[in-house]
Amino acid sequence: MNKILSSFALCLFWAAIAVLSPPYARAQEGGTKAKPIVPLTELAPAPTSGARAEFLNELKIQEDKYVELAEAVPTEKYTWRPAEGVRSVSEVFLHIAAANYNIPRTFGFPSPAGFTAKGFDKSTSDKSKILETLKDSFTHMRQAVLNMPDSDLDKQVDWFTGSKITYRGVMLFIIAHMSEHLGQSIAYARINGIVPPWTEEQQKKREEKPKP
Repeated sequence: MNKILSSFALCLFWAAIAVLSPPYARAQEGGTKAKPIVPLTELAPAPTSGARAEFLNELKIQEDKYVELAEAVPTEKYTWRPAEGVRSVSEVFLHIAAANYNIPRTFGFPSPAGFTAKGFDKSTSDKSKILETLKDSFTHMRQAVLNMPDSDLDKQVDWFTGSKITYRGVMLFIIAHMSEHLGQSIAYARINGIVPPWTEEQQKKREEKPKP
């Protein structure tokens, strides 16, 4: 019982953070003129060093974990939420997808045609659609950063806090935002008896390792 209460408390903790998090939707207000979307096949090679390379490496880690967790959660749990008025499992995943589509506007990189941030997290609870949307949104974010030259990293834009922030600072915010909601999603999964796939894999490796 204590374990269940502790898990539920942790879940509520992450949920509260999600509710209180500053809205990212206004971030694009200080963005530059929108650039045309360049197909990934036509983009320059991914950077191998520097801030963009580090961001893209971390983005891949975040993407893999989000997709693995979204696949591991049973369909019937996608509408589960810890309390009334708090984002459900599906809404958290779509919240991240919305951020991936919306925040790059800060870099002057347009959102997909027809995308509207408001209400996007409540647009569907269909697991297959959410998985597809998550993957597409991470591709969009990756494309935005590949479309950005290193010389733009120190460009400043207006931020929702009322201050200025550089493109590099926005990239740091993106990873922090993803990590915050990944923790929330892990708590959601744990309280529903779902072990994150990467943790399960590590546990199996430890068990299979020969004892000295």
